[in-house]
Amino acid sequence: MNTQLTPVTSLRGNLKNRRDCASRFLWGTTTGVSLGDLLHSTSLAGRLEELAGRTVLLGIRDQLAAALAIIELDGVARRLILCPPDVSYDDYSMIVETADVDAIVSDQSPELTAKLPVSLQVRAGSTMSPTKEIETDRAATEWVLLTSGTTGIPKMVVHTLASLTAPIKSNKHQEPDVIWGTFYDIRRYGGLQIFLRAILGNGSLVLSGLGESTSDHLHRLRDHGVTHLTGTPSHWRRALMSPGARGIAPRYVRLSGEVADQTILNMLHAFYPQAAVGHAFASTEAGVAFEVDDGLAGFPAKIPGVPGEVEIKIEDNSLRVRSNRTAKYFLGTQASAVTDSEGFIDTGDIVELSGDRYYFLGRRTGVINVGGLKVYPEEIETLLNRHPAIRMSCVRSRRNPITGSLVIADVVLKHNAECGELGSSQLKNEILQICRKELPRHKVPAVLNFVPALNFAASGKMAR
Repeated sequence: MNTQLTPVTSLRGNLKNRRDCASRFLWGTTTGVSLGDLLHSTSLAGRLEELAGRTVLLGIRDQLAAALAIIELDGVARRLILCPPDVSYDDYSMIVETADVDAIVSDQSPELTAKLPVSLQVRAGSTMSPTKEIETDRAATEWVLLTSGTTGIPKMVVHTLASLTAPIKSNKHQEPDVIWGTFYDIRRYGGLQIFLRAILGNGSLVLSGLGESTSDHLHRLRDHGVTHLTGTPSHWRRALMSPGARGIAPRYVRLSGEVADQTILNMLHAFYPQAAVGHAFASTEAGVAFEVDDGLAGFPAKIPGVPGEVEIKIEDNSLRVRSNRTAKYFLGTQASAVTDSEGFIDTGDIVELSGDRYYFLGRRTGVINVGGLKVYPEEIETLLNRHPAIRMSCVRSRRNPITGSLVIADVVLKHNAECGELGSSQLKNEILQICRKELPRHKVPAVLNFVPALNFAASGKMAR
């Protein structure tokens, strides 16, 4: 079978040129849809023509229904706004006003969406019904993804299908019989990348379900024979705590979205010795900048400055990216430019050179100020996670009238069996002693808590 990707027009237009669609599937929690069915069926109740040329807000909670609607609307709608299921009604209202939304596609309660000032509203679902031959590639659809904004209004990041698929064209994981899985939601950049790889490559995709437990998701991944699985390091740490993690045998494991420290990479290599383990640097604005597959944390110092499709440079210890994978612009008058005057995006990710390798310290916006000194939470978490008793950790700040902030560490142990007050105290002292030995005084946690679980954002990243 030819494993070269067909040049991307629209998603549906691409599928029309393929001969393998009938054997490839999108699987939701309760049902699956053959990609071949998408060529002569609809999930939009036959109302696709009404949505042509419009700015469409996708407010769909079910991932399979969202995937089907995305495929139908690409190349038909003028603009497609992908809203994750955790978007609030207030955010919907602001998005509608800012983006000039004139159509909503939703599977939510009609009473909720009826309050929004948009007259054309179409119901979506995961049930397909026959339809006439569908004309594709009528519009160069803009794809709008949401990212967190500092004003409370989500920033709307505008991509094209070309910028979203630029990292996929040279992707090496395009062999036949690939079953993709991801812990991400496909309305977020990380999940959307996997969705597009499955649709435009030779694979099928197992989608996660809203509110589905990690254990249940792993069982479905097992049942469908997942071969390629992706998520944040936090996703993976939680997955490895589940007995269901032993039921899958992926050939490829990928991490992105957070700092992938050496501990989680080693754990995945040991857990899935048959798998290639890689981690990627990507963001909604910058796209996929690079992938690392040598089994080591950080990235080689030779990457910055190398000419090519993606250019990387380090300026003021911040990683900057220029490529055809970056977003085109921010939607909305209050948003800043995506790139600087030279076309580089300042990612805000701070790195440090050690030997022949750069290592991520953390986000510039996440720094903790202790008496005027900077503390990156990820740096301390990397140290804590190396301890054999620790499953995962989260470092955060607490206000202090003297130093401005204190460093607080919440730790989940690998074994939750009660160790008694004395044992708990001894383990805390041991961990803090290591911190005092390895870290400057201002970075040592002032408080160390043993907790049963950590909090995570809907994106799968640590909630600090």
